[in-house]
Amino acid sequence: MQKKKIQWHQGFSAALRITLQEEMEFLEMQEEYLLSRKPLQIDILILKKKKELTIRKAIGRIFRRYNIIEYKSPEDYLTINDFYKVYAYACVYQSNTDRINEVDPRELTITFVCSHFPREMVRHLEEVRGIHINLAGKGIYYLKGDPIPIQLLITPELSREESYWMQNLRTDLKAGGEIRELMMRYEQNRKRKDYEAVMDLITRANWEQMEEEKKMCDALNELFAEELKEADERGRAAGMESGLKAGKESGRTEGIQLAKQVFRLSRSGVSESEIARQCGITVEQVKEILE
Repeated sequence: MQKKKIQWHQGFSAALRITLQEEMEFLEMQEEYLLSRKPLQIDILILKKKKELTIRKAIGRIFRRYNIIEYKSPEDYLTINDFYKVYAYACVYQSNTDRINEVDPRELTITFVCSHFPREMVRHLEEVRGIHINLAGKGIYYLKGDPIPIQLLITPELSREESYWMQNLRTDLKAGGEIRELMMRYEQNRKRKDYEAVMDLITRANWEQMEEEKKMCDALNELFAEELKEADERGRAAGMESGLKAGKESGRTEGIQLAKQVFRLSRSGVSESEIARQCGITVEQVKEILE
């Protein structure tokens, strides 16, 4: 299977919504929030609609009115430069307003989320800025000593009970009980958009383990078959139009078959350019079918 770059941020956003779903009606979450016309972009900004609201989930207890979140994928690391970049984002967000002190700096928080404990960054903060780190819960560390409340979340260490889907944004799931539990939980929520987004990401990131488990688990095979059937059905209308646009003038059947092939290759992790090559269409037409 040819791998393409995994887009982790979309899955993390969905997992974060799942984790905070009990309070999401009281929160407003803006993804890839643009700080200005120039390319300054916060990964996620969470605004509390009610100032007095207390988030019950442990990862949100630190939240105030304005909450800036920086996420690093499992393949990435949190560095000293990342700390200062995100801290600068917080300062720009506070200052880039129409009115002076429109964003009260006392209502700002920063959350760093990553898969690997950033030892060099933490050491630097302790030695240079006098910031010390306290364990506040499973995978939750508070960085004390700065006027802005800051927390660090290490996703593999987070509570399974509270942050199951965030915890499983990994590339090292194990075939067997771990993947079967994942599929069981997904089956209970598979019609919900955020769960679909997270599961799609986890599947792509753990494709070999999923394939290994499929060989041994009939239930997993049935679920994958049903998912593929639904993808094929979603592709019928797009397949008709995009298939004909791609030069398949033989009629309905060819258009549908083209869409099926595109969906099948995409779910296998094949890149859009390679799908276009194999199907004899353009990358733009591949994107149209997958939309």
